[in-house]
Amino acid sequence: MFPSPLSKLWRFRELLYMITWRDIRIRYKQSAMGFLWAILMPSLIVGAGVLVRLGAAKYTGAALSVDDIASVIVRAVAWSFFIASIRFGTHSLIGNSSLVTKIAFPKEVFPIAATLSSLFDFAIASIAVLLVLVCIGWTPTFAALWAVPLILMLVMFTAGLALLLSAANLFFRDVKYIVEILLTYAIFFTPVLYDAAMLGKWRPLIMLNPVAPILEGLADSLVHGRTPDLQWTAYSFGMSGAALSVGYWLFKQLEPKFAESI
Repeated sequence: MFPSPLSKLWRFRELLYMITWRDIRIRYKQSAMGFLWAILMPSLIVGAGVLVRLGAAKYTGAALSVDDIASVIVRAVAWSFFIASIRFGTHSLIGNSSLVTKIAFPKEVFPIAATLSSLFDFAIASIAVLLVLVCIGWTPTFAALWAVPLILMLVMFTAGLALLLSAANLFFRDVKYIVEILLTYAIFFTPVLYDAAMLGKWRPLIMLNPVAPILEGLADSLVHGRTPDLQWTAYSFGMSGAALSVGYWLFKQLEPKFAESI
């Protein structure tokens, strides 16, 4: 048996599906680029990453390899999912204030739907990434199977933060501005444009960011064909589970006060 809040959420799974699909349709409605928007942000990040890698290659005297570019591509798509989910998740309760105050159902549906709708974009971008990797000569190995649990860990961590930030933004409206600032600079403290190994002795500090081992693991398993660092992967898994558990618990604790705070 599921705990009561989870069983209630399961009963409203069709509503979760409907809101997720609504968010997807709204995002692409009357959009000239359509689904190309799903790969626009990753493409911009890839461009920035290639410039960073070129600068590093010029500084060290090493040549920019195909694997370097492929690594940036894989990291950029996962990072784009993360920042999009956090942005939409933070605004999810405020953006649906009329439903939050008038209808009785689990309000966690909104931040979770925001995460799932961003996961839809991630799926589209991932297809484009696979096509690019195949074109540059990528051959999958058994290590690529690690991508599945790594992505699940990223979804867990992201959903936990979305739950926590959506509730916080309801009570303190300046949270959304703080989130935007943090997301703007977070890319410099996360191995998206670079490999953590490039930081030398500072690598462990960067890897304390729970997203870092996931991105490193995706690059290792998909691009380099090797098993991710198991110790850091276990750390990230623990942090992801903690983020989801704590985020969900705090959300449910604050939920009775949502209506009076909107």
